[in-house]
Formats: sequence, structure tokens, C-alpha cells
Amino acid sequence: MSPLSSLTDTAPQAPILELDHITCGYQPDLPTVRDLSLHLQPGNILCLLGPSGCGKTTTLRAIAGFEKISAGEIRLQGQVLASSSLHIAPEQRRVGMVFQEYALFPHMSVRDNVAFGLYHWQVSDRESRVQELLDIVGLHGLEGRFPHELSGGQQQRVAIARALAPKPLMLLLDEPFSNLDPDMTIKMRKELFRILRQTQTTAILVTHDHEEAFAMADKVAVMHDGVLVQCDTPEIIYQQPSCAFVAEFIGQANTISGIIHNGHIETEIGNFPNQTDFQSNSRVLVMVRPNDIEFTPSESGTGKIENRQFQGPQTLYAIRLKSGQLIHCCMKPIPVYNVETSVIIHVTTSDTILFPQPALS
Repeated sequence: MSPLSSLTDTAPQAPILELDHITCGYQPDLPTVRDLSLHLQPGNILCLLGPSGCGKTTTLRAIAGFEKISAGEIRLQGQVLASSSLHIAPEQRRVGMVFQEYALFPHMSVRDNVAFGLYHWQVSDRESRVQELLDIVGLHGLEGRFPHELSGGQQQRVAIARALAPKPLMLLLDEPFSNLDPDMTIKMRKELFRILRQTQTTAILVTHDHEEAFAMADKVAVMHDGVLVQCDTPEIIYQQPSCAFVAEFIGQANTISGIIHNGHIETEIGNFPNQTDFQSNSRVLVMVRPNDIEFTPSESGTGKIENRQFQGPQTLYAIRLKSGQLIHCCMKPIPVYNVETSVIIHVTTSDTILFPQPALS
């Protein structure tokens, strides 16, 4: 950094949300979330990413106030919302929530749904705020309709507008696209991103879809078995995963068993340079992405094609190695190679990410 840039750069903002070693769950002796710490900057979008049952929604509900925590602290703008001895009620936290099923009031119009949390506002201010939100979410002219008269995407926009109406400090969204078809999901993903940026809203979004997380988030927090295993930008999460679980979960990475010998990593699909601190004779897992693997047919191959999936611009092949391990690689859609074809594997990258190989139990 130059002296000039150091003088002109602004000081970093204080986090708007801080989770400090929180533990929570439905059974005290078996917590769903354990010792989780993270923070979120104002205006940023964070995605909680992980498989079903990993603690994503429990974490979101703890932030919203629907679940109590047994250890740690949750702070919003420096104010403690929750600890082992304190629990601020959800309606007092200034946190908006968009539920997975949207939870719209079926007997209320779009206008009344959006205005629901503004009952204490003056009538003129309430009407102005409702119209402002409907314009932002693109529902102008639909004020008088009821939820059953709306499409899934329109219902979601109403839920977002209702959550944003009281001007919360942050917005929480629990798998907001799970009830939409794939085409509508892509459209609403773009719309939600636009709305959050336009309103400069700080948000946390729960998802199990890494593509969704990468498209939406400034930072991605990957969870596994109730533990936060990595939190960083989408680029770093993808390119520098902290463990084999992250590598495989966010990109169908291949992890190949290997051993370090004479400065190289020897594996079933070839040797790699050892560019790490792992010592000689260490047993490791080498991460290789499907896009970094190619093959050629050969009777003396290192594996056989077990399955293929046509994906338009590419075909994903599953190849069973002689050791029994299954790996994946992406190839151009033409030519098409048949199942049971014997192939030789070629790795097209020399960059390696290594993880220690778990000891056999």
C-alpha cells in the first residue's frame, strides 16, 4: 500500500452483527450449533451454507430471537441481544425475517400484509412506506390482491417488502427460493440481490445451494455438524477450501489419496509437485476439480466410465478408478464416450491443495 492510499483509505466499519462463541440447540446435552463465531459488516450479504441438519436455520433463528442460546453472545450494533442469561424478544430486535413458506396472511391484501408491522406509524407515513416498498419490489398495481391470487415469485416479493417495511437493521432469509421452480429461482435471485443492494440492507441468507451462495454473498459461512468450518469470500471458499468437506460440498471436488515422496505427491492418477509444508511420507488428500481433469480412451486405462451426465456446454463423467475410488471430470459434449469405456486420466493443472488424510479408525 502506498503512503497516499494509506492516508486516503477510510477506517474499517464496526461490525453490525457479532456472534461470539454461541452455542444453542433443542437438547442441552446435544447442541445443534457449537461455539460459533462470526461477524457481518453493514450492507453486506452473508450466506450460511451447508447440508440439511448442519445448524444453519438454528443459527438464523437464534439471531432472530426464536431460539435461546446457552453460551456466548449475540450483539447487534454493539447491543447484546442474547447470552446465557439474557434474551431480547424477537419483536424488540429490529431484525426482519422472511420465512421459507413466506407466512403471508391469507385474509389480508398485499397492501395490508406489507403494512402489518407499521401499526404504530401515522397513517400518512404508513401509506407512503408501503407504496415505496411495493415500488422497490415491483408490485405496483397489485396492492389489492390477496396471496392466493399471486404467483410464488410475487408472494416472495410481498414477504420481502413486509420484512423491510419497519426499516430493520438487518434482514434474515431462510431458504427463500426453495418453493420456486428453477427458472423463477434464477429470476428471483437477481431480484433479491437488486432489492438488497438498492435498499443497502444487511442480510443473512440460509441455503444448501453453493451456486446460490456464490451468486448472492459477499461472504459465505460453511457449516458442518453444527460447527462453522470456514467463512470467507466466495472466491476464497472455492479456490482455497479449508478442509476436504468444504472442497467437496461447494464444487464436487475430487479428493485423491496420495503420499509425499521425494518432493512429489504420488497418487493413482499421477504425480504432483509438493508445494506445501507436508513432510515426506505424509499421507494426504489432493483436491482436483472436475474441470482440471481430462481423459483419453485406452485399453490399458487407469479407470472406466461408470456414468455420464449431459449438461449442455459440457458432460460430467464419473470414472471408477482401479482402486475403487470414484472421480468426476468435465469434458466437451462431443465426442460422447460410452459407459464402461476404459480411459487414462490426465490432470491439466499443477496447482494442488492438500489436506491431511484422516487416520483409519
